[in-house]
This record gives sequence, C-alpha cells and structure tokens, in this order.
Amino acid sequence: MRLPPRTADALLAGLVLLLVTVWTLISGWHAHESAPRAALGWALVLVGCGALALRRRWPVAVAVVTLLACVAYYPNSAQDGPLMIAFALALYTTAAEGRFAAAVALAAVTLLAVGLGEARQAPGHRQIDGTALAMLAGWLISLVAIGRAQRTRTAYLHEVEQRALAAEREQEARARQSATEERLRIARELHDVLGHTVSLINVQSGAALHRLAKRPDPEAALVTATEALTAVRTTSKDALRELRATLGVLRGADEATPTAPPASGLALLGDLVARARAAGLDVRTRVTGTPVPLPPPVDLAAYRIVQESLTNVTRHSAGASVTVSLDWEPAAGTVRLRIADGGGPSGPTAAGTATGSGAPGSNGPGSGDSWSDGSGSGAIGSAGIGSREIGSGGTGIRGMAERARALGGTLTAGPADGGGFVVEARLPTTPTPQEGTSA
Repeated sequence: MRLPPRTADALLAGLVLLLVTVWTLISGWHAHESAPRAALGWALVLVGCGALALRRRWPVAVAVVTLLACVAYYPNSAQDGPLMIAFALALYTTAAEGRFAAAVALAAVTLLAVGLGEARQAPGHRQIDGTALAMLAGWLISLVAIGRAQRTRTAYLHEVEQRALAAEREQEARARQSATEERLRIARELHDVLGHTVSLINVQSGAALHRLAKRPDPEAALVTATEALTAVRTTSKDALRELRATLGVLRGADEATPTAPPASGLALLGDLVARARAAGLDVRTRVTGTPVPLPPPVDLAAYRIVQESLTNVTRHSAGASVTVSLDWEPAAGTVRLRIADGGGPSGPTAAGTATGSGAPGSNGPGSGDSWSDGSGSGAIGSAGIGSREIGSGGTGIRGMAERARALGGTLTAGPADGGGFVVEARLPTTPTPQEGTSA
C-alpha cells in the first residue's frame, strides 16, 4: 500500500530529523557551546529538516531554505551535525520534480560558496582541501543527475501508462463498434425475414378471406381455407428456419459474422419464388451465364435483396408481374441481380423518382407509402444513396444498399421507363468489404 505523497514527505522529514538529532548528540557529546548558540543550532536543524515535509509541493523553495539553514548552521554551531542530508534530499527533489535549471543553479551556488569561504580562510585554518572540494562537486552533480534520471523514468512510466489506457479505451471502443455492427446485422436479417414472411401471410390470409366471402358453399370454402392455411404454414415454417439460423449467432458471446454456408442463399431462390407466387404474384425468373459458387456473405446478400424486392412488390403491387433476372458475369467477377415489376392496378408514376410521391400501386415510393416501409423517399443511387435520402425509419431499400456497399458492390432502385419499379444490384463474386462497414 503506497502512502499519499504528503504523508510520505512528512514521515521522511521526521526520519531525517531523528537521524540528524541522534548523530549530532553523539558527535557533539564533548562539545561545549553557549546556550544561545546551541538553541540557534537546534532551531536551524528543526527548520532545515522540517522543510522537507513540503519538498514536492515547493521543491525550489525548500531547497533554498535548507541551503540557507546549512549556511547559518555550520559557521555558528560547534556540533557540526549532518544537516547537509536535508539539503541533499531537497536538491535531489528539485531535479526529480523537473526543475533541472534551478537544481543546477543551487548546486553551483553551493559549490562556489564553499570554495570562496574556504579561500578566504587563513592557510592553517581551512577545513576543506582541494580533494574534498572536488568530492563535494561530484556529490552535488550526482544528486542532480540522479534526480534528472528519476524525472525521465517517471515521465516514461507515465507515458506507458497513458498508452496502455488509450489502448484499453480503443479496444473498448472497437468492441462496442463490433457489437453495434453485429446488432445492426441481426436487425437487418430479422427485418428481411419477418418483413417478407408477415407480408406473405398477410396477403395469403387476406386473399383467402376475400374468396371465402364470395363462396358461401361450405365445400368450396373448406378448400379455400385449406389452401390458405397450407400456404401460411409453409411460409411460417420457412421463417422459423431462417430465424433459428439468424439468432444462432447470439449463442456465442464474441462470435463474428458466420462464415459457414448461410441458411438462405441463391440455392433457395426457387422456394422464395414459389412463396411469392402463392401470395398472388406472377413471378418469372431468368438466368444467364454460368453460375459460380459465391462466398456465404455474398450469397446471403443476393438472396436478401431478391427477398426484400419481392416483399415490397407484395406490399405495394399485389398481383403484379415480376421478373427476377440473375446474370453471371465471370469476366467482370460479378453477379447482377435485376428485379423488375410492371406496376400494380393503380399504375406506376415517374414522379416518385424526383419527389418520392407517387401512386401506392407500384414497387417504388408512393404518396405516404414508401417503397419499403412507409417512410417516403426517392430513388436510391449507386452504392446506396442517391439524390434523395431514405427516411430515417426505413430499413428496406437502405438495408439492401448497405448490404451491397458492405461487400464492395452497388445497388440502384427507381421507377422503370415503361412503368413499374426496378431494383438492380451488382455484387462481386469475391467480397471486398468497405472500411467501417459490416456485411
């Protein structure tokens, strides 16, 4: 347990006072001096040693006080106690506290004062010869040098400590950033899975209720209800499978983004299209080029982009025709996805690109009804953000754009020239994550 600096200095001053007192009593046992001179000597000892209690608060002042106490003590006291110990500690403290110039000046003044004092003495009355003076000079220089070295060491240790604290703070910041990115990734996965599934279930159940209302015949109603419940069961089963795979990453505390084959990918594109057809969409697929194995993050991103696009068509253009194109471009090292719908009964509107306001019966933004989540926005430009920002609450188009950008790809979305809405993404077959993003 380390004592506080003031307590440690007070204890040191007491120890030095005890040492000087005992040494003075032993060495001056046979010395004779008058009571006033003895009182003056002991007062100077008390002042010189007591000043050490403030050595780190006022190092230069304490060094000056101890030096003056020594200057007054030795010519006037017959006992010659080791009061110079107090000055030595004060000089060392001055250098150790960073007052190097003051320490050098005090050492030089001490050496000059002793040398001049001895030079003025008669030849037979000198107490310090040249050798002793040289030893005193070396002693003073050593004290200043040791204090300087201690100062340097203290500064180095402080710098090391600060670097360690900075590294720890940076590590904590990176851990928080990684956790935030992982939460965002899981939130995006949940949005894609739940948004798609709930939309399909809503459309299927709504269509079944509509048909039941028009078919009072019990047998026909039973067939309609059976078809609708079967479609809902299949859709919910697929959703549960994807949710288990998505939430499985939460079982490990520090688990990174999974690199194993994802629970969803282009291999399941047929099942995705079948569910969309069951919801009433007329979906056609077109594949060109030679398929190549995709890394898990790219495969999952491609699947989610198609899934989110079909979900938005289901929401805003129920019954529309949709073409899902998958073009493999081995020369460019990319795969291009294009999801285009022909617009709903209300018809597309080109105004959605510039103003974000159009008829809700299209895959794109509608008046008060966003392309993805009701936030209202314009088209998305390459790599995510175009001339108009996505609303703060939106995670549909923005989520697709972030997926593409995180993998080094691009995504565009907007009304088609002939009506409807088009989402087009180009993803690298080998992902090149962008700095500061997470796939």
